[in-house]
Amino acid sequence: MNFEYYPRGVCSRKMIFDIENGVVGDLKVEGGCSGNLQGISSLVKGLPLDEVISRLSGIRCGSKSTSCPAQIAEALKQFKEKNV
Repeated sequence: MNFEYYPRGVCSRKMIFDIENGVVGDLKVEGGCSGNLQGISSLVKGLPLDEVISRLSGIRCGSKSTSCPAQIAEALKQFKEKNV
């Protein structure tokens, strides 16, 4: 199932997830630090939603109160609330 999320407080503009049976498949991110986000996308592929949420929640970027990884966790929390 495809799920789109529009992150707040970070450089990324849009996150597009492919989620099947509670597992993250592909993750594409528009905007932000391309190399880092490609790496994160590769690392979360195949992981259960709860594992990704646990690993990425609360990460900050510099003086910001959030980060792209934390916004990935927020997106997955929203997905779970609406679909699980």
